[in-house]
Amino acid sequence: MKHILYLLLLLVPCLAFSQTPDSTWIVNNYSKVEQYITMRDGVRLFTTFYIPKDSSEKHPILLTRSPYSAAPYGKEFRAYWISPYKHYFKEKYIIALQDVRGRWMSEGQFEDVRPFNANKKGKEFDEASDTYDAIDWMVKNLATNNGNVGVFGISYPGFYSTMAALSNHPALKAVSPQAPVTDWFIGDDFHHNGAFMQMDAFAFYSSFGRPRPKPTTIGPGQFEYSTKDNYAFYLNNKTLDNLTKKYMGDSIAFWKQLMHHPVYDAFWQARNPRNFVNNIKPAMLVVGGLFDAEDCFGAWRMYQAIEQKNPGANNKIVMGPWYHGQWSRPEGRNLGNVQFESNTSEWYQQNIEFPFFDFYLKSKGNTPNIAEATIFFSGENTWKQLPQWPPAAMQTKDLYLLGNGGLSFEKPVAITGKMTPKPFSEYLSDPSKPVPYTEDVHFDRTREYMTDDQRFASRRPDVLVFETDTLTSDLTLAGPVVADLMVSITGTDADFIVKVIDVFPDKFSYSDTDKYIMNGYQMLVRGEVMRGKFRNSFVKPDAFVPNKITNVKYTLPDIAHTFKKGHRLMIQVQSSWFPLVDRNPQKFIDIYHAKESDFQKATIKVYHHAGASSKIILPVVTF
Repeated sequence: MKHILYLLLLLVPCLAFSQTPDSTWIVNNYSKVEQYITMRDGVRLFTTFYIPKDSSEKHPILLTRSPYSAAPYGKEFRAYWISPYKHYFKEKYIIALQDVRGRWMSEGQFEDVRPFNANKKGKEFDEASDTYDAIDWMVKNLATNNGNVGVFGISYPGFYSTMAALSNHPALKAVSPQAPVTDWFIGDDFHHNGAFMQMDAFAFYSSFGRPRPKPTTIGPGQFEYSTKDNYAFYLNNKTLDNLTKKYMGDSIAFWKQLMHHPVYDAFWQARNPRNFVNNIKPAMLVVGGLFDAEDCFGAWRMYQAIEQKNPGANNKIVMGPWYHGQWSRPEGRNLGNVQFESNTSEWYQQNIEFPFFDFYLKSKGNTPNIAEATIFFSGENTWKQLPQWPPAAMQTKDLYLLGNGGLSFEKPVAITGKMTPKPFSEYLSDPSKPVPYTEDVHFDRTREYMTDDQRFASRRPDVLVFETDTLTSDLTLAGPVVADLMVSITGTDADFIVKVIDVFPDKFSYSDTDKYIMNGYQMLVRGEVMRGKFRNSFVKPDAFVPNKITNVKYTLPDIAHTFKKGHRLMIQVQSSWFPLVDRNPQKFIDIYHAKESDFQKATIKVYHHAGASSKIILPVVTF
């Protein structure tokens, strides 16, 4: 969830200058300047600059625009010396941090994911024009700048980085949207395929969403939960309507908008920057995490949109085995129990990000040797530098669900006679006892669930489990996975969660000191939800006809993973993922305003016979 503390690299609290030599060096070699910059409509945006004292050469500007504060305000320095970004200080960049319009010390009215206006006139503004005006002031007023500007940021600042790329300011040479907020209805943060990600949305907006009537250096307070058990909190509150009435009311403006835009209408479409990324001029470096619980979708799909709309653009993508923002941290050797065998974050910083900005903003070094797609493949734990994504060698292969709980690349065939297998697998989906997204009791949503052990779910009667035999050779997947299910339900709506899982061998361990039992580990490689009523259209949802066999087909975010010889591939299918995703009443209604009495049990059948074959379409590649 997007707590301010979750972006430590940008928001770390200030430490005493004497703690490390790096802190002393930065303070002695940099000046801090706070400045209001006037936008075209007269609104002033608060900006903090860290400027090299060395005036013997000109320096590039590296800008981050954020709703999460340019703090600390006043004379204190931000503690960059404890993050990898101290590199930019050693290289004598001018570092600029700007509070976006309506947040913290900036004037104006804040708007979440403010839509891009492609036809601005006069004093009309958007985030792209605010970026243009800010850059224009900087290159004209910072005496020691070299005329080259870069913009980067993670998560919400990743969205502002995308908007910066649309500004078309001639001084903007390089942009890196990192885990960029891209589409809040289809795949990022608060909705996945129309299903509401209630835990992240409530945790974020119950604090971040509080109104800020005037510029301030004091952040919003945190919501006080009645229990530290997030499963119990959301189950006890029963409905989204109860959450709204008890805790959010009318004061949290964007929560109110969430509740009143239940389909992919013009409100959401205007907030999808993929619709507007035309005429991209700067060098682009899109960065994301394969196991980012918030904006994995945004990184993959923003890169793809830029590629499609800007043939020949200098546009690269990097995806590592990271949680949200982990690539900006000192360590990237593991996520939860799963090990990656090297410091992947440091490798990325030294080989990709730093050379990218150094070349385009400082003309340092040769043209960066950055491949079109630099992708880490978990399982085999190696980086691959590829000329395109998905790889040209990728071929889709249908993996069929079988009645005996197996998986096969061979389609089921019709069988007649007394031993005809049951044509479907079924489970009872009970909203009063939803399937948890993780085994343990937690307060905050975990980032580790993206690679968590799924054995707890395999043991539930409301989770279907299908798996291959032990693999006799490596199986590498590289690209989007498609769930293509044939189902029937006794209600008129249901959610479908499909999970792709790597089952480790029974005698597997990383070392003798493993803190967790890794033999037989069921590693979640990718999981995604589909709200069934959106199976045909996100704009016009359709009710299910009870007990009628119906196709539910949807795409999961891309994966890059090798199932090693001796492992097995598992697929799990379920209809709740709680409290990560809100409960579906299993009735075709407006779920945001559903009553407690609307929730009902439903029998879910997943078919796997010759005439109705459920399958998972895998992106198989051999390098």
